Amino acid sequence: MTSRRNVLRSIAAFGPTALFGTQALHAVTQWLPTAVPNLSALDAARDEDFWLTVQQAFFVDRTIINLNNGGVSPSPRSVQDAYRRYTEQANSIPAYEMWRHQEPQVESVREGLASIFHVSSEEIAITRNASESLETLQLGLPMERGDEVVTTTQDYPRMLTTWEQRARREGIVIKKVKYPVPLMNPKDAVDAIAEAITSRTKVIHISHVVFLTGQIMPVREICRLAKSRGIPCIVDGAHSFAHFPFTQQDLECDFFGTALHKWFVGPIGTGMLYVKKDMISSVWPLMGAPKEMDANIRKFEEIGTHPAAVHNALIESISFHKALGIERKAARLRYLHSIWTDQLEKIESVHFLTNIKDVDNQCGLRLVHIQGTDPGKLSAYLLDKHRIFTVAIVHDEFKGLRVAPSVYTTVSEIERFADAMKMVASGQVKDLG
Repeated sequence: MTSRRNVLRSIAAFGPTALFGTQALHAVTQWLPTAVPNLSALDAARDEDFWLTVQQAFFVDRTIINLNNGGVSPSPRSVQDAYRRYTEQANSIPAYEMWRHQEPQVESVREGLASIFHVSSEEIAITRNASESLETLQLGLPMERGDEVVTTTQDYPRMLTTWEQRARREGIVIKKVKYPVPLMNPKDAVDAIAEAITSRTKVIHISHVVFLTGQIMPVREICRLAKSRGIPCIVDGAHSFAHFPFTQQDLECDFFGTALHKWFVGPIGTGMLYVKKDMISSVWPLMGAPKEMDANIRKFEEIGTHPAAVHNALIESISFHKALGIERKAARLRYLHSIWTDQLEKIESVHFLTNIKDVDNQCGLRLVHIQGTDPGKLSAYLLDKHRIFTVAIVHDEFKGLRVAPSVYTTVSEIERFADAMKMVASGQVKDLG
């Protein structure tokens, strides 16, 4: 069996290009699951030899510390290599290669995604992003004038805009509930949604992970509430799939939409839609499909000519995800955050927008606010002076700096971020208010 030390020697001898070829990449990803066989996920999270091999699987610009992996993430070299290979193959004779060879291959991707979410492959559609997945549901579920949708003020703006367009066009009613930030008691969010439900409520729409704060929402409890009232529940999983361990059975959701170019590190422009088998027929696709496809999950993929290379390269994302292990991944992300949050939580001017004492409350996405600072100015300062890339969040109810490392992020990069933030929090940096 290949040892960790031999892999590291190989990397050192040949540099990053040693991992550029598909064969070498497969060797590394196949090695990952057995690299720390006797360590728990928590212990593996601190094994820097192990994470060095993961870091080397990515081709990233280390002159900038990228802590904005929530919006879109780099893909491993194996995914990029597959994407280029499929693109070149398709370009050799497009109509023949794409439609006779590459499009049928998407079924392997469908099977792989279904196995991760623990559902039937006949319940998984492959889309271009979370917005397409969710808007398929939002615009495809039949509603009448006066029907109500219950969502929250913290859901994604594009999704709220989609509901608001239906309200303008069809006269449905949108009810946006508020819940505390930070959410110290998950029941508060469930109760807020329950109070908004009436006899006219036809859909509940919630985020699994709130894109603003990183809050992990009590989705199963909300889905059970919806089911008890006979209401379907749409779950926005843009920031949850492949982020931490869960399956459809853990959520008990009817519908789930996600992006695959975020935490799943797939090619940019990939997404996934889950529709419970017995509900497929009740949802109209975004683009026309024949009546014979009414109960077929593939009706949601009838979008016309598109590059098969993008979704077929997901097969390498699936391999990488399974080799890395979701428990190890989540533990590593939480460990990286603990490095800086443990230092900053002692400073009075620093406020976290999730309950950082509860490990199940958040994972790889965090929101922090330093009292007296403007998030936009702070984000600009970190990039200009420290080459650290973050996201400024300004919401009607709160504000802060969103921080999202990835599995390729190093401990030294997080320590640099912590040092820069401590300088700001201690008042050493002026004019950020």
